[in-house]
Amino acid sequence: MVYDFTANDVFEMAEQLERNGAKFYRTAAENVSDPKSKKLLIELAEMEDEHEKTFASLRADLTEGEKTTTVFDPEDESVLYLRALADTRVFFKKKIDISSMKEILKAAIVAEKDSIVFYLGLKDFVPDRLGKNRLDKIIKEEMGHIRILSKELVSLVK
Repeated sequence: MVYDFTANDVFEMAEQLERNGAKFYRTAAENVSDPKSKKLLIELAEMEDEHEKTFASLRADLTEGEKTTTVFDPEDESVLYLRALADTRVFFKKKIDISSMKEILKAAIVAEKDSIVFYLGLKDFVPDRLGKNRLDKIIKEEMGHIRILSKELVSLVK
């Protein structure tokens, strides 16, 4: 069966990815001893918390038409599929080296890039009438994460 995903489905997934990201940064913060690195990781976790709220707000602003599924899916299989894919491909179920701040930042950049690829791929499955144009907001937020992480990584390499 072919599914058209709605912007609502994708924003719900974006919220989950932000929760996963916040958990990743908090776990990493617990494993570093440098106070400056710990502070940065906590700030990144808090940023993920704020992005989750942003995406929840954007989801709440969707029209009913952008939330309405186009296929009979009483078990919400399409959303379960998206959730499983997001959990395995972005922050979780991956081996991430948290032995150094440099490795943590590199892993975070890869995760953010993976999330952008994930959202770009999903755009092909969200028809215009179901809020496709709203997904660009998520992608821009994730690109902002990469800029911040890259700046921090460059400062460590110097």
